[in-house]
Amino acid sequence: MKLARLSLLLLATVATALPAAAATLKIGLADDADVLDPDQARTFVGRIVFTALCDKLVDVTPELKIVPQLATKWSWSDDQKTLTMQLRKGVKFQDGTTFDAAAVKANIERSKTLKESRRKSELTSIDSVEVAGDHTVKFHLKQPDATLLAQFADRSGMMMSPTAFKKEGEKFSSDPVCSGPFQFVNRVQQDRIELKKFDGYWNADKIKVDAVTYLPIPDATVRLSNLRSGDLDIVDRVAPTDVKQVEQAPDIHIEKAVSLGYQGITINIDNTKRGDTPIGNEKLLRQALSLSIDRNALNQVVFNGVYKAGNQPFPPTSPWYDKSASMSGRDIDKAKALMKKAGQEKVSLTMNAPNSPQELQVAQVLQSMIKPAGFDLKIQPMEFASLLSADTAGNFELSQIGWSGRIDPDGNIDQFVRCGAGLNDSHYCNKKVDTLLQDARETQDNAERKQKYDAANEILMKDLPIIYLYHQTWLFGVRKDINGFKAYPDGMIRLEGVTKG
Repeated sequence: MKLARLSLLLLATVATALPAAAATLKIGLADDADVLDPDQARTFVGRIVFTALCDKLVDVTPELKIVPQLATKWSWSDDQKTLTMQLRKGVKFQDGTTFDAAAVKANIERSKTLKESRRKSELTSIDSVEVAGDHTVKFHLKQPDATLLAQFADRSGMMMSPTAFKKEGEKFSSDPVCSGPFQFVNRVQQDRIELKKFDGYWNADKIKVDAVTYLPIPDATVRLSNLRSGDLDIVDRVAPTDVKQVEQAPDIHIEKAVSLGYQGITINIDNTKRGDTPIGNEKLLRQALSLSIDRNALNQVVFNGVYKAGNQPFPPTSPWYDKSASMSGRDIDKAKALMKKAGQEKVSLTMNAPNSPQELQVAQVLQSMIKPAGFDLKIQPMEFASLLSADTAGNFELSQIGWSGRIDPDGNIDQFVRCGAGLNDSHYCNKKVDTLLQDARETQDNAERKQKYDAANEILMKDLPIIYLYHQTWLFGVRKDINGFKAYPDGMIRLEGVTKG
């Protein structure tokens, strides 16, 4: 299997439509991206591809400071309900059309109204977008929103060509057009995504390679083998068990950054009839399930202790972490008592899990851990994009899935638990939680915001629509002839200033 994958990589390199002499950066990803439309997409690896394809209104530094990208400066009104942005001049989309305030308005309105858009809950505070000049745009809000700039540093702020997404009868994702440093060339599902340098890019001098090819390789061992052989230049998510091996290798090295996100188990509570199960209907069973898991042991067994065990949307290193709700240890006796109180002694569960070796090992360890409490877990391995589709459609009981994290705490919690939110696959709904999260959005006072998140977390730790397990450290494998690459806490692969050879 590994040899076959190596052969495919070599063939893909030879057969590419890009010029043979071009300096092509080959990046191995742990999964395949889903739909190449920022409004509809939800995968982590999709965001990596978009980082090269689609510029945003703002970006972040490795220290998570928000900095200009397509917007050069911004200001808030005294009542915090109008955000005015000055836009970069001379920017073109990859189809040659002009980026301006009208394009920003069209993008935001599409994000808010497209039926399939997953950005709606991120932009609910925006009442209207005003074109106040060719390169001036005003966002008028229904209420103050402390999260908005952070949303604009991600997919909600990615700017697509209105000409491209308005084409009748043509799906934007089959030929995406943005304003980033690289433009779309070709995609072969489950095999590769090819981009080439956009010569009309406003910051083209910072782009030092001619093309980039992303290759989805779920097996971390195979990714690393391809990196060591030189068939790949960069790989994401080196397995923690391989870190020492990479650190000792003369031709590759590790770049790392602590993740903003989490991995956990999402439980179907009310998403189609599949939510009508004992675990979906009874929070005592969900509490028992959580108590039967030893998170520290899971981290040691699967990840050599490289990751951070966790029980909240925020890692223990985050200022938003609630120290008063720190992890309790595994307690099988208490778990059994909760099950008995719920009228159950044995509960059968089915959990969808990504089909990569590391995630399946996590599932298998969980399977063993929870069995003494009375949980009989069946693991359903799935290709990652298929798993996401199943979660959205409600075709799951439990789903082993996580989130790459956002720079604002709202991005780690709101869209997963707010009633009707775009990524709330559980279909959990608690109006008290919604009110607390909305109140947290409406103040710029971080101390007050933290009080709201702590109060929401107290409710969520009892209701448990998501059982949090651990927080990743982003581990990138990089060949020695690649210079200028930096690891970011958001896990994105930024290519400005990266050189090959």
